[in-house]
Amino acid sequence: MRGFMLFLFSMLTGWTVYGQTKSVQGMLKDDKNRIVAGATVKLTSKLDSMTTGSNMAGIFIFDKVKADTFKITVSNLGFERFEQEFTIPKGESKHIIPSLTLQQNSQMLEEVVVDGVPTVVVKSDTLEYSMKDLKLRDGAVAEDALKKLQGVEVDKDGNVTAQGESVKRVRINGKDFFGGDVKTATQNLPANIIQKMQVIDDYGDMANVTGNKNGDSEKVLNIQIDPKYNTGHMTTLRAGVGTEDRYQATGMWMGMREGEQISVLGNLNNTNAPLFDFSTVGGGARRGQGGGGRRGGGMFGGSDGLTKIGSIGLNYRKDFSDKLTVYGSYSFSHSNNTTLSQRFQENTLPNIMQTDSVTSNSNTIGDSHRFEANVEWKPTTKDYIKISPQFGYDNSDVTTGTNSLTYRSGAFNNSQIQDVFANSSAPRFGISGLYNHKFNDKGRNVFVNMNFNKAKTTKDQNAILDRLLADPNNANAPLDSIYEKTILEANNKSWNGGASVNYTEPVSEKGKIEFTYDFNKNKYDNSNKQQGFDRDGNLIAEDPKLNFDYNYDYSFTTHKVGANYLYSGDKITYSIGAAAQPSQLRGDAISSGLVVPIHRNNMNWMPIARFEYKFSRQSNITVNYSGTPNEPSVTQILPFDMSTNRTSIVIGNANLNPEFSHQLNVRFRKNDFQKGNNFFAFVNAGLTNNKIVSLSKSYFDDLIDYQTGQTNSTLVSETRYLNEAGDKPFNVNSFYHYGKSLKEKTYNIMLMGGISYNKNIGYVSTEKDDDIGQKNVARNIVLNQGVMFRYNPSENLEINPGVRYQFNHTENSVTNRNTNVSSWTPTLIGSVNITKNTIFGADLSKQFNNGYGAGINANPFVINTYLEQKFLSQQRGTVRLQAFDLLNQQTNVSRTFSESMITDSRTNRLGRYFMILFTYKFQKFAMGNPEGENRLPGGMRPPRM
Repeated sequence: MRGFMLFLFSMLTGWTVYGQTKSVQGMLKDDKNRIVAGATVKLTSKLDSMTTGSNMAGIFIFDKVKADTFKITVSNLGFERFEQEFTIPKGESKHIIPSLTLQQNSQMLEEVVVDGVPTVVVKSDTLEYSMKDLKLRDGAVAEDALKKLQGVEVDKDGNVTAQGESVKRVRINGKDFFGGDVKTATQNLPANIIQKMQVIDDYGDMANVTGNKNGDSEKVLNIQIDPKYNTGHMTTLRAGVGTEDRYQATGMWMGMREGEQISVLGNLNNTNAPLFDFSTVGGGARRGQGGGGRRGGGMFGGSDGLTKIGSIGLNYRKDFSDKLTVYGSYSFSHSNNTTLSQRFQENTLPNIMQTDSVTSNSNTIGDSHRFEANVEWKPTTKDYIKISPQFGYDNSDVTTGTNSLTYRSGAFNNSQIQDVFANSSAPRFGISGLYNHKFNDKGRNVFVNMNFNKAKTTKDQNAILDRLLADPNNANAPLDSIYEKTILEANNKSWNGGASVNYTEPVSEKGKIEFTYDFNKNKYDNSNKQQGFDRDGNLIAEDPKLNFDYNYDYSFTTHKVGANYLYSGDKITYSIGAAAQPSQLRGDAISSGLVVPIHRNNMNWMPIARFEYKFSRQSNITVNYSGTPNEPSVTQILPFDMSTNRTSIVIGNANLNPEFSHQLNVRFRKNDFQKGNNFFAFVNAGLTNNKIVSLSKSYFDDLIDYQTGQTNSTLVSETRYLNEAGDKPFNVNSFYHYGKSLKEKTYNIMLMGGISYNKNIGYVSTEKDDDIGQKNVARNIVLNQGVMFRYNPSENLEINPGVRYQFNHTENSVTNRNTNVSSWTPTLIGSVNITKNTIFGADLSKQFNNGYGAGINANPFVINTYLEQKFLSQQRGTVRLQAFDLLNQQTNVSRTFSESMITDSRTNRLGRYFMILFTYKFQKFAMGNPEGENRLPGGMRPPRM
């Protein structure tokens, strides 16, 4: 710790050290003699590495240049990269370079010029928004700017969607920030130092390096810092106390100098405000592979329940030269979450209506560590290497108490109390790398990447089940009972490794042939041991359902060989070809000397198809197909009863084949940014061969209460798995967004909506020995529609009314029963400057829900409001009085759907409290502070409005 503090102190104090040398000045113009503003300009030599930007007059300036000979590199979206060496004549202390001319990039689709500065640039898979004319209030952060961009939405939990798709990763100046964590960047980065934001359809590192796109893209947000503010530092400190014992203490420090950036963030609160999302996996070189080393869903965060959380993180980036860059981050979080929930479950069974009313109380205490690093090296102009190691560790203690009531055909059947105490730890390690070599400038290229990920999960669990049984023939009879206690130990190891090679050969000016090979292997080695006990703590050795010792070791291996032709024209771009992918499932499941082999070979043939047509510079359509094999999970394939109690049984199937999913995506975009219009739409369709589906059974079985020795007829639920060969489940999902801006973005109206259709297959039965069941076709349709309006005449006033509607329809073929739920949600968000330094804001949201199960429905009216006052020199201090959920009605209501069950849920959320917050901020940059320096930079925002 002492060494770390010394290192951190030396880093913080090192930002103010500058040498003494010469200055260099120049001007940028395009090939039509127009000024180029906002370009990134870099000066490098053996002694220097400096970055700045061209100002509104196209001028760039470098001070303290040490070397006499240096290289100037200029990059800007829409222009070809510029590089040239210069020498300062002897005796000159100030050298002026003649005007540099940038050549237009032939791939640029559209540039809209307002007052000589691009507002929106559309280029291939990128939409770039300039920040200069957004009407942002002092203190705005990146998230506030995102809310004003056409086609971008930010919900109340901080999740960002662009053109209807979730933003998966955030970069700053082209590099992952805290592993790409979206909210960490958008809720903490001050808006007044941002030059532009780019929304990118990212196809992975191979597409970024070679331009060859394979598979599906994911939405990535790149935040470009204004080069003027790449030398300096900023600090934000915040503290708050409130009613209901609420508290918040946060801090941020970010320092930047030429080619170097460091950020330190800390957070301590009990207001459900996590600093990091640990479900985010860093970029790495090989994306989308399964197996070990990949963390599952986030352990912390989310809005459900009440959470106490403490976090700290460090992000660092260093450009050692124009050839070598290193960046990475470390994050730690400790969380204590308590969630109360109610569920109403309707089971799909033939000739029987079975429902469960469930209440639960869950407490999760845990720690998460995440370290990620990236090394990018360009040894020559034709070679590029990237190495990305990752490490993580999770530890959690979970205590869950569940009470449930079960009814069959309206009659009470049983009540059950189940308490589960579990501890788990999960270290993981991964490394990925890539190498690209460009043979020539005509397109001959080879790209190689690899990955290896390893993870281990150790779990200890103590579960107690106490079920009271009703006599179906005598409602007044005393309730019989079933009691059992189980202690479980599980050790699960997994790893994933793979590599791929991509070679392209040009065959014409616009065409080339691509050859690909991809190898991937997922390996699992798991053991599971359980013992059962009665009420007095005696071991129940004679019951095999409560006592088992299993080992299962298997792997899933795929090889993919393909070839395709790529054509890139002025209006049409397409890729067409085919690939073969053999897969192999190999392993054994072992129990008490019984060995069950898991051996399977499969062959999949798939087309390679991607098509794009550009109707105009601002309008295009893309069509993309992808195919993916999916191996069965451990639970699905293990052919033994591995349940924690005798009333809820799960048995896998060693004869399962892997699934194969087909996915077709169609996107359409039509924009007219000069007139303030934009329209986005997409349709995604998926179909699965050999879909792994469940056989869900609910039946009566005679179970012994080992305390009394009495045998009771008890309702048992059982789940098995099989491949669906006769029918093909599929889904279709669509979305559209239309935006219109009027009077220089003073008025904005947005229409958005979509429809999704899901066809799931499952099998259900009420017979214990039924191994086939009755086929159930479960269909679900969800319709969404919304309209939002924004009135923003200046940064001092903003009003955002809107309304959303959702309709959810579910039907099952076995029961011939249709169910519907719907909700209307009107909202009103606004803020106004009462005086120059006094701000009032409010956020109102009312839900009208209809159709949810018994005891679940709620229609919360949530009112949040605040009053903020700025003071001190340069308004560096801010006091905010905030009221959260004034009517104390906040709750979450939702419906989930599967092939054998409909579940309506209601969970608690943070309720009413009042808080007073004090914030102090400071910014200092070598080229002057940003316009509106009195704005309060982000730095861990207070609880969201």
